[in-house]
Amino acid sequence: MFIRIFLIVIAIFLCQNSYAATSHGSDHQKIFHAFTLDTDIGEGNSGLSGAVDFNGWIGTDYDRLWLKNQTKAFKDYDTKTEFQALYGRNISQFWDAQIGVRHDMNTDFTSHSVDYLTIGLEGLAPYFFETEAQAFVSDHGDFSGHLKQEVDIFITQKLITQPYAEFDFYAQNVPQLKVASGLAEFEVGTLTRYEITHRFAPYFALRYNRKTFGTEEIAKREHDRVSDFIASIGLRLRF
Repeated sequence: MFIRIFLIVIAIFLCQNSYAATSHGSDHQKIFHAFTLDTDIGEGNSGLSGAVDFNGWIGTDYDRLWLKNQTKAFKDYDTKTEFQALYGRNISQFWDAQIGVRHDMNTDFTSHSVDYLTIGLEGLAPYFFETEAQAFVSDHGDFSGHLKQEVDIFITQKLITQPYAEFDFYAQNVPQLKVASGLAEFEVGTLTRYEITHRFAPYFALRYNRKTFGTEEIAKREHDRVSDFIASIGLRLRF
């Protein structure tokens, strides 16, 4: 199922780029790309932890293939890993509409793999808040959502702190994922980087992650992780 939808996303992307090349002038035929990779290791309430966040796109001014991967590892608990492949269409100066797929290899709630149809918006909100808003429908028919916002605050031209917040929502209880309806989990933190160059920046991050409401009660009953405060060091690469 995931592979079929992924191939459809790729086909849409290629068709749109072919259309753009024939419908617009040469300025719109060029293929650009922008990718960011964050990887870090740290210590939290649960012990050693690690994270990898890959996010970026390749395409034209109007049509883009977005590729995303996020992995979070907590000692003594499962690793949460997800992949996304999305077709993005520029709908305004600062916003892309997206549709595609998400695949969870496993999560910190369960070892089950889950596929999702994904729609979303990604762009720059007022006051320069980079925003990612997504809605998901799983292959079991469950509805969920994700919201993330972050902003760069320049301390100097090279020293930049980036506070952020992200939230996961579910429209219904999902027993196989051990989550309850409503706000299931949130994470807030700050990532402070020093840009040796724009493409190469070591950073220090502080993160607080917590399950909430009904999901928190399920985690307590199952003796799973409820919250974590993590301090980590890492490296950001852009290419």
